[in-house]
Amino acid sequence: FLPEYKAQGIFEQDPFVSLDQEGVGELIRIAVERGRATRPDIKLGICGEHGGDPASIGFCEAAGLDYVSCSPFRVPIARLAAAQAAVRESAKRSAASVAVGGA
Repeated sequence: FLPEYKAQGIFEQDPFVSLDQEGVGELIRIAVERGRATRPDIKLGICGEHGGDPASIGFCEAAGLDYVSCSPFRVPIARLAAAQAAVRESAKRSAASVAVGGA
């Protein structure tokens, strides 16, 4: 059914490989917000195929997750994507700090 759904534009990506950042992503953001409000030191992450998808990894970094876990064959690309996402998020935080008069 997935190829047909993709062909009809119902899904842009395979939802079993790449996170639906609008729907599932909103649930993840809510979980991070509420979880950290209750227990600030809680470790949050995802595992499975989503943990090895570069777009999902970037989303997870931006959402505030602590880790991703994936199958061994996806580790090299996952490490690269995680490093790139961390650099992007660090640059965003630096730019925001400068914009509000910080250093």
